[in-house]
Amino acid sequence: MPIADDAVSPTREVLPTLHVGYEKDVVYDKSVLAVIGFGHGATSNDPRFLNVALEPSTPDETRYEVWRTLDSVTHGIDGSVRWASDGTYSIAIIELDESSYGGIAETARLAYAELIAWLQSSATPNLLRVWNYFDAINDGHNDDERYRQFCSGRAAGLGPAFAGNYPAASAIGTRSGKNILQVYALASRAPGAAVENPRQCSAWRYPRRYGPIAPGFARAMRAPTQFPQLYISGTAAVVGHESHHAGDIEAQLQETLTNLESLLQSAQSRTALGEASGDILKVYVRRVEDAAWLQSALRSRLGDDVPLLLLQGDICRAELLLEIDGVHAG
Repeated sequence: MPIADDAVSPTREVLPTLHVGYEKDVVYDKSVLAVIGFGHGATSNDPRFLNVALEPSTPDETRYEVWRTLDSVTHGIDGSVRWASDGTYSIAIIELDESSYGGIAETARLAYAELIAWLQSSATPNLLRVWNYFDAINDGHNDDERYRQFCSGRAAGLGPAFAGNYPAASAIGTRSGKNILQVYALASRAPGAAVENPRQCSAWRYPRRYGPIAPGFARAMRAPTQFPQLYISGTAAVVGHESHHAGDIEAQLQETLTNLESLLQSAQSRTALGEASGDILKVYVRRVEDAAWLQSALRSRLGDDVPLLLLQGDICRAELLLEIDGVHAG
């Protein structure tokens, strides 16, 4: 499904383009909207910082994902929501301990209910992109699987207003054993335009075999920005609604890249993945032994200039070995 015609209408409000990059040393000036640090080596006391328990594939790899705006950022806390905003964009961070709420489903419901309530009271009510991280994503059988339980809770927290109008999103399993749900979300003053991939069934239309509630996310979100910026959801080797190439990392990578190419075509991108100077990709890999090959293969395909961050994490389906998300600037 291509983007809607009105997504490129000149009557829509146009916002300045955000900058996102991977940095080794972060200076927390007024332009910093959020910093996401990965693994035990990433630390900070700044309230705009979130540590996610996913280790980079190599010890010396850059661990900080930094979002910056053109205006001065203020920040604060509202209930469970830590937020930072320049009035045009906001990032909201929620961390909840499942042990306080009886499991992942209720924890997800509460997290999303608080997130939506905060957004609706803010100057930036339009949800563009969400990242979800929680432990043991594939544990449990059939509808008791933790990812399926998360999807049910998320849907209850989002409410009916989001049906068919979802943000881009990723959900990745950590291995910390702490059962902490971490959600961080990017929102803006003006709405973006959801993009679907014609090679894939829209996630929110998955059949019942994948759980009682289908996953609530769009394949990507075109930002309402002056220069093109596409927020890409977690993308894997799924065609239609079925996983392909179980156990084969090479074939899964090729299928994933084909999906990304199709997605960019649907978004009417002017450039291929990796050709725009603002492209940045985050790659999740299930098996540690696949990381070196995966990084080399992506470098051969995309070149050396595209920022890549490879993280050890579990994908939402047990048979999937990798997932890629990121930002495309073409």
